[in-house]
Amino acid sequence: MKGDLFSSRHMAQPAVAPGMTVENAKCLRYTVNGEMLARQGAMIAYRGNLQFERKGQGVGGMLKRAVTGEGLPLMAVRGQGEAWFAHEAQNCFIVEVEPGDEFTVNGRNVLCFDATLSYRIATVKGAGITGGGLFNSVFTGHGRLGLVCEGNPLVIPVSPQYPVYVDTDAVVGWTAGLQTSLHRSQSVGSMLRGGSGEAVQLALQGEGHVVVRPSEATPQKAGQH
Repeated sequence: MKGDLFSSRHMAQPAVAPGMTVENAKCLRYTVNGEMLARQGAMIAYRGNLQFERKGQGVGGMLKRAVTGEGLPLMAVRGQGEAWFAHEAQNCFIVEVEPGDEFTVNGRNVLCFDATLSYRIATVKGAGITGGGLFNSVFTGHGRLGLVCEGNPLVIPVSPQYPVYVDTDAVVGWTAGLQTSLHRSQSVGSMLRGGSGEAVQLALQGEGHVVVRPSEATPQKAGQH
């Protein structure tokens, strides 16, 4: 077959390394030799001897998911082979988590990750009355975490001198060492008169980085996480 569709730009390339790699801007490839984890329904193709199994979260995990909506619907992928993962044609990128690191991320942005990583559901401190980003997943351990984002993510450094204020529907995640709180950017009177529509943000202070996406959740999507 000939044509642009069959050019090297679209053709899956031979694996050059085990584990997680970026296949293209919208897709991650995972060369499996053992076990890895991914969000349910994210696998778009695979080859080799692989088994896919829905991963239970236990009673405690299911309860947290029911209450917070943040529980990750995961599947385990086991065996030897290659699998490709994507979600709604969103952009894909990889975070390297090293021992001692801690990366807090919104569950809607998780695509897949190494089995050597662990995660827990955590309440975002100071966000007790906001609807977006109220509960997040905190990843620790040593391995790679594959994320998706609507558009190209923006990574903003945070320092004690320069805290950063982010829209709760736009935040993807942040690194360890940052403290969160609510920040009101306008008065109650201004909100009652219409205001700017950006009344409350999540303030991040300390030393680290925050990742945001170049869009806010639509009402439908905001209600899903």
